[in-house]
Amino acid sequence: MRYRHHQQPSRQTEMTQQTLAMAQDQGFERFRRPTRRDEFLATMNRIVPWAALCAVVEPFYPKRGNGRPPIGLERMLRIHFLQHWFNLADFACEEALYDSASLRSFAGIDLGRETVPDATTLLKFRRLLEQHHLAEQMFAEVGRVLQDSGITLKTGTIVDATLIAAPSSTKNADKERDPEMHQTRKGKQWYFGMKLHIGVDSQSGLTHSAVVTAANVHDKHPLPQLLHGAERRVYGDSAYMSQHNLIRSKAPNAKDFTNDRTRRPDQEVDDVKRRKNRNKSKIRARVEHVFAVVKRLWGFTKVRYRGLAKNATRAFTALALANIYLSRGHLMAQVRP
Repeated sequence: MRYRHHQQPSRQTEMTQQTLAMAQDQGFERFRRPTRRDEFLATMNRIVPWAALCAVVEPFYPKRGNGRPPIGLERMLRIHFLQHWFNLADFACEEALYDSASLRSFAGIDLGRETVPDATTLLKFRRLLEQHHLAEQMFAEVGRVLQDSGITLKTGTIVDATLIAAPSSTKNADKERDPEMHQTRKGKQWYFGMKLHIGVDSQSGLTHSAVVTAANVHDKHPLPQLLHGAERRVYGDSAYMSQHNLIRSKAPNAKDFTNDRTRRPDQEVDDVKRRKNRNKSKIRARVEHVFAVVKRLWGFTKVRYRGLAKNATRAFTALALANIYLSRGHLMAQVRP
């Protein structure tokens, strides 16, 4: 097809006239309305405890010296959180900030005066968090802030674990899979990667403890680390069945409310146990809300880095942000004028 080049100037003139008219009226994008992304970022901007989280990182953050001054800490933290919320690698986050006005506005970047921090800067900030285990500290700080806001831990804990996949291919520079990841069998299928174990408050549905292990570690082994010690009840699926001693080693007053197997040795179904399991599962289902946010909403279904430590940093940050997101109704009620 041949284009008619003689018609192009008139189209450019028309576009120029529209732009001038918009500028003279109420500004550009008169008919733009807030998107769900805009509304989400506006909510997070109001309820994330920026000052408290910056205070965790500030002692380790580079100070102004003779060289190039560092980028503001809160800005770097905002960009770091954007990476988690929208599942962005370092370079992809840099590109997204150049592309999206809403992301730049959230991060406080004005392209008329400054550039977007490059991927290397984002990488160095993440490594700073990894080196000093700051993601775990931010997770704990979010828990403290939520408790100060009136959300307290009750006497029940739900424990569960989920698999996070890792690349099983050996077509890489090292010609081998990640040595810290392992494979495990679930049902009739094999998985390679790591496990994220969490302890969730049975009333609020918020995560209060977490452990990251290789995928071949049985769910029961990190169980004591997932309890805060004051539990009266502990819920879990059948993977935690008959772990009374492990539970009482950390929570001596807790009763075991984990699910039991419903099939007898003769393969008959025990209807009484099945009804009990169904009642327990109504409470235990709250742990799935956390996994839904971290894995489905924010895309943490696969590891992005090699090694457990790097992915643990991502996991603890995602869980801290998930607690804020799941508490948004309560937090927004407190910040409204």
